[in-house]
Amino acid sequence: MQLFYTTNIQDNLTSLDEIEARHCVQVLRKKVGDQLDLVDGKGSFYKGEIIETGKKSCLVKILEKREVENKRPYLQMAIAPTKNIDRLEWFLEKATEIGVDEIIPLLCARSERKRIREDRLEKILLSAMKQSLKARLPKLRSLIKFNDFIKEEHTVDQKFIAYCNDDQLKHLKTNSRKGNSGLILIGPEGDFNEAEIDLAKANGFTGISLGKSRLRTETAGVVACTVFNLINEDV
Repeated sequence: MQLFYTTNIQDNLTSLDEIEARHCVQVLRKKVGDQLDLVDGKGSFYKGEIIETGKKSCLVKILEKREVENKRPYLQMAIAPTKNIDRLEWFLEKATEIGVDEIIPLLCARSERKRIREDRLEKILLSAMKQSLKARLPKLRSLIKFNDFIKEEHTVDQKFIAYCNDDQLKHLKTNSRKGNSGLILIGPEGDFNEAEIDLAKANGFTGISLGKSRLRTETAGVVACTVFNLINEDV
């Protein structure tokens, strides 16, 4: 299924944005009368029919709508961007495919990357949503300092910080409660420092392990996302 993304649906009509319209009309050679599958990134799929086209425009009449219920509890992943941005992009893609609702890039004491291009990362999320036939587009927040984020008021049911060098930590699969929303923190290549770990714990975060292997940042993020989804698979 080829999905097209649109958010401006009014009176059963939608106009694809320039990028989606050019791909539809110029690349795929769609024409008036052809039917399209669309997604709004907010939980609904649509069936539509092209009624007007231009080189950079495509007007579609909505024929039917199908809402998809999100049964899994809300999942936030706060992760330090990797020095090699390709690895962060890989994480965004895989987390979207697996299932995540919100991603927060963290600026930590040991972070090697201080800036990100939100516009590019948004495109990665959008592409992954369409490719994996998801109905919801994960929310991407702006890069935020670790200390500032920790002190925010978080409304999730459970909060975790994953880190290494503590053999006493219990695995996420043991700590996470089925049916409860969650926030999971993943540190940079050099891990969180002691001050960050202490601050997180002082603000209600539980330390967790993601297994015996030492994982790259992006791998740890995917593992955490996968475990959370598996725990809540039958919710």
